[in-house]
Amino acid sequence: MRRSTRFVAFLLLVSFALSASAAPPAPASTAAGNPSAAAHPQVKLHTSMGDIVIELFPDKAPKTVANFLQYVKDGFYDGTVFHRAIPMFLVQGGLYTRQLTPKRTRAPIPDEANNGLSNLRGTVAAARGPDPDSATAQFFFNIVDNPRLDYVGNQSGMTWGYAVFGKVVQGMDVVDKLDNLPTGPQGPFIGDVPRPLPVIESAKVIGEAAQPTAEPVSPTAGQVPFAPAPKKSKKTAAPATASSRH
Repeated sequence: MRRSTRFVAFLLLVSFALSASAAPPAPASTAAGNPSAAAHPQVKLHTSMGDIVIELFPDKAPKTVANFLQYVKDGFYDGTVFHRAIPMFLVQGGLYTRQLTPKRTRAPIPDEANNGLSNLRGTVAAARGPDPDSATAQFFFNIVDNPRLDYVGNQSGMTWGYAVFGKVVQGMDVVDKLDNLPTGPQGPFIGDVPRPLPVIESAKVIGEAAQPTAEPVSPTAGQVPFAPAPKKSKKTAAPATASSRH
């Protein structure tokens, strides 16, 4: 009787071991990284006043990011200037040459301002005309928090807002230098043109962020990437929008 009981127990152990070895391996944990999560590419703008590194948000603004990256890879931005600097508001560029002649762009893209991101200090947004779906190559840096440029509704171009698609992660001091340059009329523009004209000497994709930064999800609770901008005494802010016409 004892031998029979031991033999049955032995068979049960063998059966359990065989079933355990035949079981499929457990799925690998995705805690180390979510393969479905969009990577955050980074682009370095090498300018005449220093380097600026921008981290992009393809998960929030896929069309705008793809558009910007294509212009970068095409070398479109090389030799263009920052043609517009409005103190304590924004710095804009990405279209005009040193002679303030606009370059030929690709077709405009749909506005992605309704993506939950806010125009906070240090963020990068697509410039456009009165038509929300008119953005091409131009972009601007927000010098201060500009929630008035955020999406409010689709009633008009004024309420549609400007699509945030990245933010500065290195070189915000360079952006502040751009904003502090003296400005005036030049070429086709009646004002706001920095002197001397800051040049984007090259724009290159430098990889992906090892640890993606927090996205500026709201003007009140979103992460402000940098300390408040230094005060200025030379110039006064003027009401303006981030129009691609200037």
